[in-house]
Amino acid sequence: MHPHLHTKDNMACEEVMTALEECHARGFLWKSMGMCNDAKDKVTLCLRAERLKRTANNREAAKAKRDSIRRAWTEIDENS
Repeated sequence: MHPHLHTKDNMACEEVMTALEECHARGFLWKSMGMCNDAKDKVTLCLRAERLKRTANNREAAKAKRDSIRRAWTEIDENS
């Protein structure tokens, strides 16, 4: 099951997602003949780029938290 597309994390991809929805709104035959594949590829690339940004930010935040915990334990060990 895929996550919801229209969230605060995907605001940068709003334009390409709207283009895909407009393409899908043209009808079943339009979709089934592959006319929306280019729009779908653009959405996929945009969402992937946003996910990679979030992953990098989360990694940096986790590293900072680990460093602060290490410093706190070092301080505790020195004062014991």
